[in-house]
Amino acid sequence: MPQICPSSFAAPHVPLTLIVMGVSGSGKSVIGRLLAERLDGLFDDGDDYHPASNKAKMSSGTPLTDEDRWPWYDILRQRIVDMRGKMPVHVLGCSALKSAYRERLRDGDTLHEIAFVFLEGSRELIASRMASRKGHFMPLSLLDSQLATLQPTPDLVRVSIDATPDEIVTQIIKHFDGSK
Repeated sequence: MPQICPSSFAAPHVPLTLIVMGVSGSGKSVIGRLLAERLDGLFDDGDDYHPASNKAKMSSGTPLTDEDRWPWYDILRQRIVDMRGKMPVHVLGCSALKSAYRERLRDGDTLHEIAFVFLEGSRELIASRMASRKGHFMPLSLLDSQLATLQPTPDLVRVSIDATPDEIVTQIIKHFDGSK
């Protein structure tokens, strides 16, 4: 579940909550954990908060409906609120593919309070990553439905996944500390 990362560094302009988002296989967990570690924060994997029924549905190759997702997003929003002020930054890995899902997570927060980091890459790269994963509940067969659901918006911090995890995290931190 949550991973607390001790240290004493945080980039000066990092929002209280960073949501590392994208389709399955884009690297949300790897990047989120490393980002939280580098920013002296806590990482939560949104998948850990899915009810068993959602995981079972996805494991069977059936995409979730909005009705399946709303209670999960409510749980994640409460976790965001609960983590406020407890550490320099709370990093949450969550697909958040639709604009409406991100608004549910944002719930009126400003850009100083929450930001969405979109890990983007080609279908081929993501499919190859998904195919090499072992033991994950999300099958490769759902990638196309996720890509069809994805709604990029101008407020997203867009980061290419065609780099090493350390390079990706460095790029994210530079975005927030102004040293692009």
